[in-house]
Amino acid sequence: MEETATATTPAPGADDRVPVAAGVPPTAATPDNPFLAPFASMTDGELRDPKQLVGLARVCDPSGDPNRLAGGLFIAESANVIDRALAAGCIPFAVLTDERWERACAPLLDRVAAVAPAAPVIVAPADAVRAVTGYRETRGPLCCFHRPPEPDPGALLAGAHRVAVLEDITNYTNIGAIFRSAAALGIDAVLLTPACHDPLFRRASRVSMGTVFQVPWARIGSDIAWAEEGCALLEAAGFATAALALADNAIPITDPRLKTAEKLALILGTEGDGLAAATIARADYTARIPMAHGVDSLNVAAASAVAFWETRWEE
Repeated sequence: MEETATATTPAPGADDRVPVAAGVPPTAATPDNPFLAPFASMTDGELRDPKQLVGLARVCDPSGDPNRLAGGLFIAESANVIDRALAAGCIPFAVLTDERWERACAPLLDRVAAVAPAAPVIVAPADAVRAVTGYRETRGPLCCFHRPPEPDPGALLAGAHRVAVLEDITNYTNIGAIFRSAAALGIDAVLLTPACHDPLFRRASRVSMGTVFQVPWARIGSDIAWAEEGCALLEAAGFATAALALADNAIPITDPRLKTAEKLALILGTEGDGLAAATIARADYTARIPMAHGVDSLNVAAASAVAFWETRWEE
């Protein structure tokens, strides 16, 4: 999930120059090191803002291409997540690690250096890492990566049997947990509506255990009222659509029509409000999970795991 090098365009960070910004060593754990900005002063939105990233590129290396970061950056936390991001082809921009992790993560840091020799590895005491990031604790190294380009949703659907559509889910923990279940339970791709939050956000990717780099994902629909356009795309690719919702006409998730569908898209809504009425009306089926003891609903991440398991595709 990263920009691909061509004969004329090197992958970001893949050259062997070590940029120097205003005389500050790139590995310095000091506030004037611009390579620390993604870990400290830049918000998630700014890490995706080309204007902000042009400024960062210029201060990190005034002689380099000012647009080389314009595709965006993201932060990965923990050795496991960084390992899976590297395995997926993501290119590092910089690493910040508590010195406690340096020895245990030496092989991983060697891989970072091999993939992106220009990416500084900044090692600092725990207090300095907290001062930079504001995090009370980190679960391993932090690596800032170049964002990969998002694939075309139609291309993801071409060879898929089971996909999940996440409508307007804004809780990063839920997004990460859904991706982890998707990877474990045979979901071929995840599609996100325009208002759904970013799976590459640090908490989401960490909760997913790095599976956001294993399950392909893309955006679906061009505006917040995505269902007409998005469901038409799914139908054109041969998918039946099932909206998970509490409705009088909902069929059980165990209904054999769902299990035996060759191509099925499961649509999951945000906590509280659930799916939009227009989405439910546009779907082929409305499905629910039968429950006991008067419980009417599950957390969306828990519900996704049940639905993925019950409707899994078996050749």
